[in-house]
Amino acid sequence: MNSLTSLYRPSLALLTDLYQLTMAYAHWKTGSYRKEAVFHLYFRNNPFAGGFTVACGLARAKEFITDFRFSDDDLAYLRTLGGQDGRPLFDEGFVEYLRELKLDCDIDAVDEGRIVFPSTPLVRVRGPIIAAQLLETPLLNVINFETLIATKAARIAIAARGEPVMEFGLRRAQGIDGALAASRAAYIGGCSATSNVLAGRLFGIPVKGTHSHSWVMAFGSEMESFEQYAAASPGNCVFLVDTFHSLDGVAHAIEVGRKLKAAGHQLGGIRLDSGDLAYLSIEARRMLDEAGFKDAAIVASNELDENIINSLREQGARVSIWGVGTRLITGHDQSAMGCVYKLSAVKDPGGPWRARMKLSEQAAKVSNPGIPQVRRFSSGTEFVGDMIWHEDPETSAGPSLLMIDPLDMTRRRMFTPSHRHEDLLRPIFRKGALVSPPETLALVRERVQTDLASLHQGIKRFVNPHVYPVGLEESLFKMRSDLMLRLRNLRADGLFD
Repeated sequence: MNSLTSLYRPSLALLTDLYQLTMAYAHWKTGSYRKEAVFHLYFRNNPFAGGFTVACGLARAKEFITDFRFSDDDLAYLRTLGGQDGRPLFDEGFVEYLRELKLDCDIDAVDEGRIVFPSTPLVRVRGPIIAAQLLETPLLNVINFETLIATKAARIAIAARGEPVMEFGLRRAQGIDGALAASRAAYIGGCSATSNVLAGRLFGIPVKGTHSHSWVMAFGSEMESFEQYAAASPGNCVFLVDTFHSLDGVAHAIEVGRKLKAAGHQLGGIRLDSGDLAYLSIEARRMLDEAGFKDAAIVASNELDENIINSLREQGARVSIWGVGTRLITGHDQSAMGCVYKLSAVKDPGGPWRARMKLSEQAAKVSNPGIPQVRRFSSGTEFVGDMIWHEDPETSAGPSLLMIDPLDMTRRRMFTPSHRHEDLLRPIFRKGALVSPPETLALVRERVQTDLASLHQGIKRFVNPHVYPVGLEESLFKMRSDLMLRLRNLRADGLFD
């Protein structure tokens, strides 16, 4: 089932910024729409001041591209838009051009669930310039958010050190689609379940949950509320014990647990949602064990994230399951992922590809030219470097083994033939046709863990992580340097060419 069209009307073509359409119109009006272009999507910094990023959102991007079309309603709306002169913003001929527009692009991308790093392209788009340009906003919208949340989830799962993490963020999420996209991304990143039932239905994610404080408050006493819940759902009893006094609540849960056991059922556990979680979990574990409920889980929630979980573990907290909501579902402490989408090559019909790059007073914002591919090198089971190289369509020659840091040319790394390597950008669409089959969430989740296991431990630490080596292959570095020098010394004639 396509989760986009099951939630929204069939056409999402207007999920774009207006300037994408005004640029497309200008290309159409001037005839430059005949050009082909290469764009690539990448980010400049790992989120959360971390050492790695989890690529996510490609499945949703595939759905968007596969179903892309301008509907009659879309075109009718575009006819109502006016320019500053009060005249229609678009000629009727352009509106009808959009009716027939297909995204006939070749798209290559990093598989969902791969661990990726700054400057390396996650998506490369090559095709007619209007189609390629119109992909910018939706690709960034989908990949920025899901990559942010998948990375946050992976960090939280690392902090939990193998203990299950449940995503409880639906009520605090950024709207309906934000909740659904985040539940999916969180599961990919390492969460074991979600409270979001619609996400469970749409994506096949396990759903978990029991009761809230309102259940306890609806009865005359906490004890009565637990007894009534156990009577209604004896096979799903995890009691929230902190409505009034947490350790009294644990004692009440134990008492009801004994009745469940006598009736042939099992106490699932208790949940702590406030207070000193380290102290309370230690005391709750002691009480449960002494009462014979050594298998009963202790679930902890309450504004948790990777740093708080790390701290609680250092304090000896006896938590079995971590329930993480607001700080996961919203990507707390970083409001957005910083992916960008930059033009890197253009060609006229029948002509050669010409490299393009963006300059900036900030060195980190200078883009890379060419038709990029990413080659990952490994030594044994460990990733040791990602080299961006220019996949020249005029030659079949591959890259050299020398990688250069574009921000410091004295920092170089020579790989050897003994290093294993793989190219990360794989074919997803060819001439607008999907050539990459859908993947199960189980496969994508497993890919995250496999890649994380191939990283040096220092890259995964939360404070001052080791910087993973990323650079340019030497011929791409030379192309970039030469083009940068030329652009810094533009003459009136021969601009860019």
